[in-house]
Amino acid sequence: MIESLPWQKRIGHQRDWVWQGWQTRYSFLHPPDRDHASHPPLILLHGFGAAIEHWRKNIPDLSQNSSVYALDLLGFGGSKKADTQYSVYLWARQVYDFWRTFIKEPVILVGNSIGSLVCLTVAYTYPDMVAGITMLSLPDVAIRQEAIPKPLQPIVMGIEGLFASHWLLKNLFLFLRQPSVIRRWAGVAYIDQNAVNEELIAILTLPAQDQGADRTFYRLFDAVRSPNFAPSAKVVLPRLDIPILLIWGLQDRMVPPLLAPIFAKLNPLIELVELKEVGHCPQDECPEKFNPILKSWLTRHFSH
Repeated sequence: MIESLPWQKRIGHQRDWVWQGWQTRYSFLHPPDRDHASHPPLILLHGFGAAIEHWRKNIPDLSQNSSVYALDLLGFGGSKKADTQYSVYLWARQVYDFWRTFIKEPVILVGNSIGSLVCLTVAYTYPDMVAGITMLSLPDVAIRQEAIPKPLQPIVMGIEGLFASHWLLKNLFLFLRQPSVIRRWAGVAYIDQNAVNEELIAILTLPAQDQGADRTFYRLFDAVRSPNFAPSAKVVLPRLDIPILLIWGLQDRMVPPLLAPIFAKLNPLIELVELKEVGHCPQDECPEKFNPILKSWLTRHFSH
């Protein structure tokens, strides 16, 4: 059982790395015989509000055949809660610089939620580093803009602006970071409530207690409302020429599963896997399904 392994074996060896003057955290775990790894290195990218530990049920298994790296995106997990202008492009640059510093060979990017959008952006912006991508529950922030009729967009933006004061958001954040509130949020993200345990709540709660976390929340709230926060998945997907694995829980209540077949039709290189009775975080909710699916896809496309 993965749960019985020492923590270091579950999430890898933790290290700090200074990126653009900010402390960031990453972990790594190599296969037993690194020189004969059967798959390219993997970089795992968590979703909104999560961290390296969200891959604790995957890293031990995936590292049997690949060198596995996991990265806390700036503003999340054990990385600095920086006072900066956040965007998917910023995180994509962080991932690229990490790769250029520590890996320097083509990798497979694996991301959940906003992490999958970072994977997509990195693959398009820095194609020299990416051999393939796996995305779990891919959001598209551009859809939000499209869903609001143009005549109503100024009104919606104005209403959002009323709630965007630093004082109001700081107090909202102090409420949202309470373990009881995070537990309820996780209960929406997960279908299997047995997976919403004390370990998961601690993983999601502790980073929100860091110094500057409230300021980062304000920055992120402001950034997500911007049309320049991220590229459109519908625009980028058809332009990629690499193997793509798209995994979606059919009971995802955070990003609508109806997007999955729409995205899958945009590129013939996309392989779509839909999981029944699974929510927004398949890698954590059902690793016994997710890990074999990913390893099989890696074997079919990337075995050395």
